[in-house]
Amino acid sequence: MTHYIGILSGKGGVAKTTTSVNLSAALNYLGRDVILVDANLSTPNVGLHLGAPIVPINLHHVLKGKNKIVEAMYLHPSGIKIIPGGLSIQDLQGIRPEKLKNILPELDGLADIVIIDGAAGLGKEALSLMEAVKELIIVTNPELPAVADALKTIKIAESLGKNIRGVVVSKTGSEGDIPFNNLQTILDKQILAVIPHDKAIRQSLLRKDPVVFTHPRSKSAIAYKKMAANLIGVEFNETVEGNFSKFLRNLKIKN
Repeated sequence: MTHYIGILSGKGGVAKTTTSVNLSAALNYLGRDVILVDANLSTPNVGLHLGAPIVPINLHHVLKGKNKIVEAMYLHPSGIKIIPGGLSIQDLQGIRPEKLKNILPELDGLADIVIIDGAAGLGKEALSLMEAVKELIIVTNPELPAVADALKTIKIAESLGKNIRGVVVSKTGSEGDIPFNNLQTILDKQILAVIPHDKAIRQSLLRKDPVVFTHPRSKSAIAYKKMAANLIGVEFNETVEGNFSKFLRNLKIKN
């Protein structure tokens, strides 16, 4: 049975897409077959993060009814299957975000887990993702405006009957951060991961690969892998690869 999880944030700039990419990579590292869908339709960034900015068929073509969603799926060298969005202004014309709930089920049986990176905020695109999935993870940083917007997102999602699996707190470690205990009290949700400011993430973006693989022992990579292990109910063991192909791929990265 394929499991669908949407990733949302109340505001932009909180590392939502970075979380989507690296959670997908961490789940793949742990041996799960993963599809990552870029449903941030106005400003899709998954392809940019993973070095696939322009592809022949993307999610926008699917939402326009021109193609099937499986035709927009590509295998990234990391092992993640990705369905990128379109970057051109023309791609935005005539798309129907509300169709997302109708096309995602076409991925049933093609992966263990489908991670959907949604739009920041509470506009039509974000609400379309809320309607399309049963489970959500909310990403925020420990600053008051981001936390306030995350809380709004949680409340609206819950009003739609959605299950909030938890919250990822990114870009931590700066002076003025809201204390961890206060965050949990304000949001009233499990904190799935605390991701520190980490130069390894910036370096991984330059290499167009998840930090989980480019810098596997960095603080951020370990945090993402621990979160992934928690989500699928397995014990995290840093010394064990998810599968042999990951071992071979990591050898390739290091060479």
